[in-house]
Amino acid sequence: MTGEKLPLIVISHGRRGWFGGHHDTAAALADAGFVVAALNHPGDTWRDTSGTDSLSLLVERPADIKRLIDYMLDGWPDAARIDARRIGLYGFSFGGYTGLAVIGGNPDLRKGLPNCATSSLLACKQLESGEAPSQPVTSDPRVKAAVIVDPYPAFVFPENNLKEIAVPVQLWSSDPAQSGDGLSGCCAAAIKQGLPTLDYHFVTNAKHFSFLATCTPKEAQGNQAVCTDAPGFDRKDFHQHLHAEIIAFFRKHLAESQ
Repeated sequence: MTGEKLPLIVISHGRRGWFGGHHDTAAALADAGFVVAALNHPGDTWRDTSGTDSLSLLVERPADIKRLIDYMLDGWPDAARIDARRIGLYGFSFGGYTGLAVIGGNPDLRKGLPNCATSSLLACKQLESGEAPSQPVTSDPRVKAAVIVDPYPAFVFPENNLKEIAVPVQLWSSDPAQSGDGLSGCCAAAIKQGLPTLDYHFVTNAKHFSFLATCTPKEAQGNQAVCTDAPGFDRKDFHQHLHAEIIAFFRKHLAESQ
């Protein structure tokens, strides 16, 4: 690695994902001069689903990101090369929820939340049965800009809470016309009006999983639901556009003069 006072981007993966799920996006950011760090969220990876969808994960995921930033600024061997004033976040799906919480979205985790009573989400069942979060949700003011993709669950963010967010957000939405998977287009459009500083991108014909890295033939054979895009949709070409927009956004909002 070369350079000093480099900007840092942290990546939060989706439900049952893993830190390598956006490896092409991470590589594009690194090639553009950003330090990139991704982690596995304990209890919510493809190998460990012990906490998936739980109320505890809604609290712990943002805290995971704070610990990752702490490590990158203090424990990482090249920590001195990072400019602590220039930190961004990329969050996909449940990582989008995580990102919104980290930048101050203040999720409303209580019994009687609209849309929660009818949701199949385990966290909603826990809230409706009277459980409460074990601790407050962690925000981190060190994150100065965020790219949020198809955030889920978005219904835990009332519009007034989202308006407390003070950093720029680039919000991406897949296409609800592809909602046969139950995820595509579900969430971003529902919250975009609540975000005060917004760069919104709707991607026609994109499925929810079209934001993940392009699959190898072996991956496609083993996980068609994640790897198959809509007819005529070229994930590789789309990611070139996605990366160009993300890089431009972070360069603008994490400029060295800020």
